[in-house]
Amino acid sequence: MIDYPSISSSKMLYNQVASLLLYQSIFNNSVGEALLILLQTLHQEENHSNSRQVTAVDCLVAYGNWFKKLAENQESWGDYLVNQILLNENPFSLQVQTQSLEKLPISLIEAVKNDLQILENLYNCSPEKISQWLQISAQTAHIPIVWEEKSHQQTFLNKSANWQEKIDKLALHYQKKGTGIFAEYQAFRWRKGELEGVKSPDPIKIEEIVGYQWQKEALIKNTEFLLAGYRSLCVLVYGSRGSGKSSLIKSLVNKYSEQGLRLIEVTKSEFQDLPIILEKLGNSHQKFIIFVDDLSFQEEDESFKGFKVVLEGGIIARPANVVVYATSNRRHLVREDHGDRPRPSEEEIHPWDTVQEKLSFSDRFGLTLTFEPLNQEDYLEIVRHLAKQAKINPLEDSLEFKAKQWATRNNGRSGRTARQFIDFLAGELATAEKLNS
Repeated sequence: MIDYPSISSSKMLYNQVASLLLYQSIFNNSVGEALLILLQTLHQEENHSNSRQVTAVDCLVAYGNWFKKLAENQESWGDYLVNQILLNENPFSLQVQTQSLEKLPISLIEAVKNDLQILENLYNCSPEKISQWLQISAQTAHIPIVWEEKSHQQTFLNKSANWQEKIDKLALHYQKKGTGIFAEYQAFRWRKGELEGVKSPDPIKIEEIVGYQWQKEALIKNTEFLLAGYRSLCVLVYGSRGSGKSSLIKSLVNKYSEQGLRLIEVTKSEFQDLPIILEKLGNSHQKFIIFVDDLSFQEEDESFKGFKVVLEGGIIARPANVVVYATSNRRHLVREDHGDRPRPSEEEIHPWDTVQEKLSFSDRFGLTLTFEPLNQEDYLEIVRHLAKQAKINPLEDSLEFKAKQWATRNNGRSGRTARQFIDFLAGELATAEKLNS
């Protein structure tokens, strides 16, 4: 016989979820949609318009779909729900990033408290309880398998017994971490007019980059100005191939992501979208580095003009929370041929103006950092540092000889060459150890 009080409680939960005022969109995903369908299916009343009553099979299918979505996500139900709350973009989470809690409308605060109470009820509705509801509705002899995944989160919501009292901490979280894609990822690519989050960004740490000490200090200081809310400079990092220019910039987001720093990689083919990107980032609470790798321009390159807008300003000024960090192997970013030099026969009245515009383009960056070729001692210092990280004995007699030999035979002395040498040597030593064991 069907347990009507249990059915009533699940129906009540479904009605509560339907009455959310601000956080409805946390169900706009595969797991959320599957849960709503399951709650509705479990105790749906007879639909008089088509005289079709929900069957036990419908309940089993809906439960199986929800179980599958949770398994695909590999997260506990509680962790998943909390993550969706912390990432959610709604009028409260967006407005509280730029205004104090006290300045928000009272009705907005009351709506948040209402939703937090409902979401806490949903959080406390365990998969075990839902499985029991399914057993009752489908009238099966056994309790269906429950998706069980250990919780790995220790947030202020997971540890709280009254979510309504945590609205202050929730506001602080949104102010610090942001919402939506900017809260979910720390590095992005701009592709076909959209920001694309990078799930596995380069994990390089700034401590792993050896040498070029004053360049590192200058870049760190400029980045900290940005994070502190001061006007910071666009930076050009140019110099030898493989010297760690790109790695240094990418390491900044790993160091400062908790302080709201985000990195957006933009290729030269996407420069026409830079005004759109600036407009998109300007209202965000986070700080952004627009990262351009291996920058250079050819004659009559249309992207040259688009990039100038970012450095010099246009109708849309560069927001104070955005800087451009670019790397290049060229000091003069616009290619100049001998044919570009002014000649008396040329028709242009002021030909040197054109030449100077090309040569001075790099000067539009407020800060230029030069990565000069490594001398032998600096190269060997990097090798020894990387060897220590790889747990290779840096005092081994043959290490330095092999490193110099590697640089001669391959790409010359650089941080990249040192990394390649250590990676190869580590593999070689591990293989020899395995064969001897």
